[in-house]
Amino acid sequence: MKILVADDHPLTLNGTVSYLTNLGYNVVSACSNGTAALNYIQIYLPDVAVLDLNMPGLDGLEVAKKVMENKWRTKVIILTMHNEIGVLNKAKEFEVDGYILKEKAAPDLERCMKEIALGKKYYSGTLLQNYTIEHTDDLGKINLLTLSERKIIELIAGQKTSKQIAELLFLSEKTVEGHRTRIIEKLGILKEKNALLIWAIQNYKKPL
Repeated sequence: MKILVADDHPLTLNGTVSYLTNLGYNVVSACSNGTAALNYIQIYLPDVAVLDLNMPGLDGLEVAKKVMENKWRTKVIILTMHNEIGVLNKAKEFEVDGYILKEKAAPDLERCMKEIALGKKYYSGTLLQNYTIEHTDDLGKINLLTLSERKIIELIAGQKTSKQIAELLFLSEKTVEGHRTRIIEKLGILKEKNALLIWAIQNYKKPL
């Protein structure tokens, strides 16, 4: 199989390339951002793309979405540190073939490659394999959020602005806006003005 690897961390990128090469796989390209990865996939259609989740340009899920929408034959494996159900379900929505946690990358990536070669899908961890959110109610969806995101939605419920939240949590305003975007995606909130504020006020009752 011809494999593309994309990760913006040089050590992880080189480590993944070396690991797959030692297993006997043919790594044909290594990229440090999602845009370059997507361009390569579009032109060369490698058999497999192993993508980091968070990358400059386009993240791994955005690349996976493009692969799905264009019905390219490239199979996508997401390699990430995010052990979160909301992120996994988004990956499933975009029909990724593998979801590997970096903490277990060595054994899981080898298993994943073997599984997808057989036309199967592979997801790391019992929690990720068995838990779905198809029927989660609004309050239950709070469990999809990380501790940082829960703190931010608590402050949003208190009608704090992104600038005020950034100051309180010693973050940049851009980072807070990024958290807000991920919260909206995880909770399935419509991207309308003040929609997140309204949701937070209606659903936030006590410290999360």
